[in-house]
Amino acid sequence: MAASPNTSAATLTPKKKDESFLDKIGTLARKKKAKEVTELQEEGKHAIESPTSPSAPDIGPEGYLLGEKEERSMIEPGSRDDPKLNQLIKVLLDWINDELADHRIIVKDIEEDLFDGQILQKLIEKLCRIRVEAPEVTQSEIGQKQKLRVVLDYITSILNLPQGWNQLKWSVDSIHSKNLVAILHLLVALAKHFKAPIRLPDNVSVILVIVQKIDNQLQTRRVYEEITGANDEIGAKFERDAFDTLFDHAPDKLNVVKKTLVTFVNKQLIKVNLEVNDLDTQFHDGVYLVLLMGLLEGYFVPLHDFHLTPTNFEQKVHNVTFAFELMHEAGLPKNKARLPRPEDVVNLDLKSTLRVLYNVFTKYKDGGSVSM
Repeated sequence: MAASPNTSAATLTPKKKDESFLDKIGTLARKKKAKEVTELQEEGKHAIESPTSPSAPDIGPEGYLLGEKEERSMIEPGSRDDPKLNQLIKVLLDWINDELADHRIIVKDIEEDLFDGQILQKLIEKLCRIRVEAPEVTQSEIGQKQKLRVVLDYITSILNLPQGWNQLKWSVDSIHSKNLVAILHLLVALAKHFKAPIRLPDNVSVILVIVQKIDNQLQTRRVYEEITGANDEIGAKFERDAFDTLFDHAPDKLNVVKKTLVTFVNKQLIKVNLEVNDLDTQFHDGVYLVLLMGLLEGYFVPLHDFHLTPTNFEQKVHNVTFAFELMHEAGLPKNKARLPRPEDVVNLDLKSTLRVLYNVFTKYKDGGSVSM
């Protein structure tokens, strides 16, 4: 008889376990449903507050610190990956690094390396051949902005922009906050003004996500922002020519062309005991170009017409410009694809130098010179 209570207990124990398991399942189901309801409510709230936004932008922690009606912009992820945008960034980076090569400065990241004004100061000093009196480099945000403000004010005066125009494109705050679009607008404006020997990609644009705080809530909208238009900013609409192809795809053939041109010019320059060994550098001051044209055309160029030993940029530009005038008087055809500027040759742009020399070579390669 003593076994009866144990048997009863044994039969009751599984029943309690079954009830506990079902209760647990029910509790989980209710929690899941409540979570789904909450998520659905949040999704609906977001859809109402930003009907044009398919997903919430990543505005970073500072985005939630915006003041009332203050706004912040960022590039939509899809636009940030646009190949044309990345090509523009690369072209501008290459240009900056070419300009600052003498300073042993290498810019790798257009956002991280330009925000504090240091690189921009060096770039302006090189382009204008002046010194910008700005505060020294500092790690403090206040100090960096003070330096950046001086540099940007100087740039604004150089570009001769209408009052307030640049504020629509860039500002101390936007550059310092590493706003890529603002930095690109600034660099494109500099490239246009200084007629940089580069080709900007056509019609580069981005979609900006603008986040603004209204009634203590973040609201978003999307706007189209054009960074470059048709490629006529630097000079003219250029078509690619043979030298573009040689530089990009056939460096071995490029060396053959350079040797041919060296042989051609030395055949003339040897008459006055001169010799060219390096096309990359020996024509940049214009002296050999002037002498070459005189030898090819059979006349002596008066020494007072050019600088035989130029010492600065202006004198070199004068020489190359004078050489171009002699070429024009000799009836040399203009390069239809790309007419170099004297500044391009002085700035050691090899493509420009080769285009000029090849133009001369094409006219005189058969040895025909005009006796004056």
